[in-house]
Amino acid sequence: MSDYLIRGANVLGRGTADIAIRDGRIVDPELLDATSAEVIDAAGLVALPGLVDMHTHLREPGKEDAETVLTGSRSAAAGGFTCVHAMANTAPVADTAGVVEQVHRLGRSAGFTEVVPVGAVTIGLEGRQLAELGAMARSAARVRMFSDDGICVSDPLLMRRALEYVKTFDGIIAQHAQEPRLTEGAQMNEGEVSAELGLPGWPAVAEESIIARDVLLAEHVGSRLHVCHVSTAGSVDLIRWAKARGVAVTAEVTPHHLMLTDELVRTFDPVYKVNPPLRTDSDVHALREALADGTIDVVGTDHAPHTAEHKCSEWTAAAMGMVGMESALSIVVEAMKGHDFDFGDVARVMSAAPARITGASGHGSLEIGASANIVLVDPNRPHRIEPADHATKGRNNPFAGIEVSAAVTDTFFYGHRVLAAGALTTPHPAGATWTDQ
Repeated sequence: MSDYLIRGANVLGRGTADIAIRDGRIVDPELLDATSAEVIDAAGLVALPGLVDMHTHLREPGKEDAETVLTGSRSAAAGGFTCVHAMANTAPVADTAGVVEQVHRLGRSAGFTEVVPVGAVTIGLEGRQLAELGAMARSAARVRMFSDDGICVSDPLLMRRALEYVKTFDGIIAQHAQEPRLTEGAQMNEGEVSAELGLPGWPAVAEESIIARDVLLAEHVGSRLHVCHVSTAGSVDLIRWAKARGVAVTAEVTPHHLMLTDELVRTFDPVYKVNPPLRTDSDVHALREALADGTIDVVGTDHAPHTAEHKCSEWTAAAMGMVGMESALSIVVEAMKGHDFDFGDVARVMSAAPARITGASGHGSLEIGASANIVLVDPNRPHRIEPADHATKGRNNPFAGIEVSAAVTDTFFYGHRVLAAGALTTPHPAGATWTDQ
């Protein structure tokens, strides 16, 4: 594996410095033999720790027509992600040690990003009986985050038991906050647009009521709760209130909820159909403010590829979900313009905080001695987002054709350059044996 000297990078957007990589780690540039290292001219580029995504859908096993761990890993690398957490709604569901270990092995074999399986909270995502949480935690995949994402753990007793169980090994429950009785048949955000279009509405209170219940349960149990894809201003208020009380709650927002509103549903283009739905302009503003002030801890892509068969249909029949790993950083930069939010904040919400929350060792830092998981970004490279150029199998990107200013140029995964000048290269040469020692 090559040694690298990244010369003249703007580290976190806050000052120019050289970054040296040797044997997969960041070292003092003075200790690197510059004559044998590959020198990368990073003048004008911003260096960030490799991005960490707490919320992806890689579809494998069972739904390989939409995505595989390999194609999803390549998509992650292209977007600057060096670690992604793969949700459990596969076929079979990742509710046993065997399935999460399979996903773990597939990620190691792919070698473009670290793939961390998320275990299901309940067997089959059915919300009736807890899955093998302990067995998944003890498995080779060392699962620490559990979620039935796509389906809410709506039974309060079951949710309490899950929070109690994961507390024993410092795990975390990531909740998809959606009260099912309030969203039966819902197709979009409940509001003026849904009334005008005649589509069944998805009220904000369906999300907020579950968050209110769960932060109280987490406080009662003394366990960790993570709220997936927050989408409403009311949810922000609840999370802010819970944090002020000292509840161990963290929250994420997606790039699409930071940028898009339910007005787009007027097109009836199913690319805008997502769960939770696109909300109002006031919700978008509240989410941006919450991300800037730290109420919302992380950006998670909720990358959800679908085949054309399942996505390109009439609105009511179309699948919910959007792809987003390859455009996430660019969209966050665009969305947060005008806020007190710089590249150091991008590193906080897209790398350091998700790494800390999930325990993703080896990620989230550019300190000397840290694993060399690094992304280089050109902040001044205007380009249009073109889903046809994505590495993911999914083409359901709602930002198609949007012009953005920042572009990921290089990704280093444990010291191996998996993305070079915007082009994917080769997987980590150690293959399934690489580790963060």
